[in-house]
Amino acid sequence: MGTIAAPTIGYALLLPFIVIFAAACVGILVEAIVPRDLRRAAQLLLAFVAVGVALVVTISNWSAGGDVVVGVASVAVDGPTSFIWTILLVFGAVSFGMFAERKVTAGVSAFAPMAAAVPGTVAEREAIEDRREHTEVLPLALFALSGMMLFPAANDLITMFVALEILSLPLYLLCGLARRRRLLSQEAAMKYFLLGALSSAFFLYGAALLYGYSGSFLLSGIDDAIRNGVAGTGPQGTGLLLAGMGLMAVGLLFKFGAVPFHSWTPDVYTGAPTPVTAFMAACTKIAAIGALMRVFYVALGSDRWDWQPLMAVVAIATMVVGSVLAITQTDVKRMLAYSSIAHAGFILTAFVGASQAATGAREGQLTSVSSVMFYLVAYGAATIGAFAIVTMVRDSTGEATQLSSWVGLGKRSPAVALVFSVFLLSFAGIPLTSGFIGKWSVFASAWSGGLHWLVVVAVVVSVVAAFFYIRVIVMMFFTDQPVEATGAGTAGAEVVRPGWTTLLAVGVGVAATVVFGIYPGPLLGLAQQASEFIR
Repeated sequence: MGTIAAPTIGYALLLPFIVIFAAACVGILVEAIVPRDLRRAAQLLLAFVAVGVALVVTISNWSAGGDVVVGVASVAVDGPTSFIWTILLVFGAVSFGMFAERKVTAGVSAFAPMAAAVPGTVAEREAIEDRREHTEVLPLALFALSGMMLFPAANDLITMFVALEILSLPLYLLCGLARRRRLLSQEAAMKYFLLGALSSAFFLYGAALLYGYSGSFLLSGIDDAIRNGVAGTGPQGTGLLLAGMGLMAVGLLFKFGAVPFHSWTPDVYTGAPTPVTAFMAACTKIAAIGALMRVFYVALGSDRWDWQPLMAVVAIATMVVGSVLAITQTDVKRMLAYSSIAHAGFILTAFVGASQAATGAREGQLTSVSSVMFYLVAYGAATIGAFAIVTMVRDSTGEATQLSSWVGLGKRSPAVALVFSVFLLSFAGIPLTSGFIGKWSVFASAWSGGLHWLVVVAVVVSVVAAFFYIRVIVMMFFTDQPVEATGAGTAGAEVVRPGWTTLLAVGVGVAATVVFGIYPGPLLGLAQQASEFIR
């Protein structure tokens, strides 16, 4: 009798993902077993220990070297995977610290005391009086983080779809749990859920069409089919390929927040609890661009002449729409939301350039993957730090998100205004910040990829985008008379002293922004070493 060979799983290389996912499952048990008064401390301890263990294992595996496909060929643990996992775990840990903040909210959580209660009802008031809180937010965030880790590492389309759902479903719930402005938060969660479900359907349909074209869900199998012309010699095969490619792009670009799939971003960023917004703005974008690069460079790289022109149009539309609409905003969270859309366009500039060793990039030259990964570190650090500052600036109604409330903040709280200005200058790409090095690197890689015209457009848009960042700095430091806010909140908001977890988020953001702006060499070199996808 023949023997059936056991599949090779590679548990050691998958351990970082397994640890985070297992911790999320244990967190659910904590909710059922641990007394209510001890749950918050138990969940925080579990989350930070899990992230710490996963980070140590990731760095250890990365140092050992070697690019391997594990999990029955479903997960690729290569340089980009290790780099992305590392920054996801670091930014995830910093975001979880913001989840735990209590000092800026008068000793209560930023999350709703009873999510099932109708806003304004007796049940909600009783929950507020009893000082209840949803400690389930940390297991939900861990589930989302595990999905974010699996998403850019997936080596086949089915695994990638499962990862997409694992990261998306917890975020839909987290977005609707804001303590302040409950109806706005629930509306944001519903919009995100409906549009997210639609984009997932597009992704799955695109995966089915690519399977119909290539006969494989593996990224390498799709690439082989394109190279060898399997099923693609006739118009029917070409139609399957192009349609599948387009539908896959819709699903991935939605998560990335690119135009024209960006409409959810400002509403969700505004309505969600600010710690959740920081977590999403940094980590979801990192996972999404990682998955986008893996699909289009590994599976569809041989057909890049078909997708590059369309993606170039998407990049231009994204950076232009994000920058122009950010200028018109009067709410700081909405401004940062449109700023994130503009940054997605700048990142797509490098992505479209497709400058990598497989396409003829010279040894030692910045590639698209390495420049994008550096940009993600710079963007993520500044984003989490900026939203941490937003949680600290408050008025009588809570967070003072109206920009008019920030007028004169530089005189009332010069240190906080200065730190926020550092983040804004990094977003604008001003020299001596990591944002400047990030923009230089993505533009340089796109230029070396031959897209000179796209780089020129991106530079012009970047100059326009600098206007709304500098406008906020002028409001904080050089505008004397505060103007009355239109809407919730009043002018002249004050800074509330935060807890150490929020200060840690601000400190990490400032340190990364300044250090990598002045001394970017080691991080650029590390990104360059980790820039090749395994095929």
